[in-house]
Amino acid sequence: MAFFGLFGRRRKNRDVIERLYKAVVEQSRAVTFYQTIGVPDTLEGRFELLTLHMTLVSRRLKALPSPGPDMSQDLVDLTFAQFEAALREIGVGDISIPKRMKVMASAYLGRASAYDEALRKNDSGLLAEALARNLFGHAEKPPNAVEKVTNYVIQSSQALENAVVEDFYSAKLPFFAVIDED
Repeated sequence: MAFFGLFGRRRKNRDVIERLYKAVVEQSRAVTFYQTIGVPDTLEGRFELLTLHMTLVSRRLKALPSPGPDMSQDLVDLTFAQFEAALREIGVGDISIPKRMKVMASAYLGRASAYDEALRKNDSGLLAEALARNLFGHAEKPPNAVEKVTNYVIQSSQALENAVVEDFYSAKLPFFAVIDED
């Protein structure tokens, strides 16, 4: 009987992680980032915004008591499963998938590390540099775009610091809601 209970618990946990993933993706797809801030609405721009939001959520989950760190790992695992599915959907062949996934994992981890370091050090300049480099690359940035997104990340990170594990179970994430339109 206990054996079958494990499957029910796993399904419930999977449902929680899928809801959480959906909430993070939804936030990373907010049109404000593309239309107001000027992040390129491309595959790369979407990857960058998803990576940024996953980093914010994951770093908070890791700081929470159990099951927070496990939820963080499950969320990252689901994210990479979705990355792989997206590659397959756009026609990347089976032979190329591992190489592409390795590149994506390296990019994801590098960005997550840069964002985490800047937030840990409370260094808005370092954060702004990482955001400018990753979100915009060589694309032209609208006036104050980096400043706006840096403020958004700092405010969202601070709001997430107050989130408890139940907020993640319900997928009600306290991202900073407003980016000035100037």
